[in-house]
Amino acid sequence: MRQCVVNGVTIGGDAPVRIMGVINVSHESFYTDSFVPTESVHKRAVEMVEAGASIIDIGARSTAPNTQQISGKTEAERINAALSEMDGSGITVSVDTMHPGVLEVCLKHDIHMINDIAGLSNETYAGIAAASKLPVIAMASFSQPGDAVGVAETIKALAKVVSRCEKHGIDNYVLDPAIGMWVPFRSVEDDWELCRSFDSFLSFNRPLLGAISRKTFLGMLLDRPPEERLAGSLAATFWLLQKGASVIRTHDVAATADVVRIHERLVRGT
Repeated sequence: MRQCVVNGVTIGGDAPVRIMGVINVSHESFYTDSFVPTESVHKRAVEMVEAGASIIDIGARSTAPNTQQISGKTEAERINAALSEMDGSGITVSVDTMHPGVLEVCLKHDIHMINDIAGLSNETYAGIAAASKLPVIAMASFSQPGDAVGVAETIKALAKVVSRCEKHGIDNYVLDPAIGMWVPFRSVEDDWELCRSFDSFLSFNRPLLGAISRKTFLGMLLDRPPEERLAGSLAATFWLLQKGASVIRTHDVAATADVVRIHERLVRGT
């Protein structure tokens, strides 16, 4: 497997499973407890690193279905303020945005990775990302985030993402199979099928991101709101680790770190 290196942190191959802690500075987030006020961003990031996170992913716009939309200007202002709190911290930071103008604002700060849920489908964005020389997380998308339905379509979307990376000279990246209710024509069963077949995406020989933290498909099965989906998230996380995930994106770093340690002990004896 080709590895991805982020600020000295190696992802994939024989490297340990990495944990990416989520910091939302968008109060519209589907999981309200994940919202972090700007003045608390650095403190929360330090807590997450101490709990086991290798990378902190900061986003300023909720991408959950039926979420209140905000302008690019508002997103840029929010993430600019949040990243200002992180500058000089020494913490490895990823930025979660799919908008070129917002990405340009992010690049004025100490960031180390780009997380694009649109899968580099925006040519301007892809060009900016490539010029930055930063590693990228690219989600399975044809023309809008998560618009592939089913395993076969997700494989096709990931192939498109890989071709975009090749086109723009991006060779340091992680693939995200896009588990989640991204578009109206996807169902929770699609998410379960992506989880069941997660190892099929290893065919691209790139590290895979497991991003299922407290998502809708878990809540629908368990009949629980986001605030009560931790156990479900941890169970699904263990499955994705079994299926080859190299990095886990989560709101719950400490609990997820426990799952990763148990998995590593069982599988690798370490």
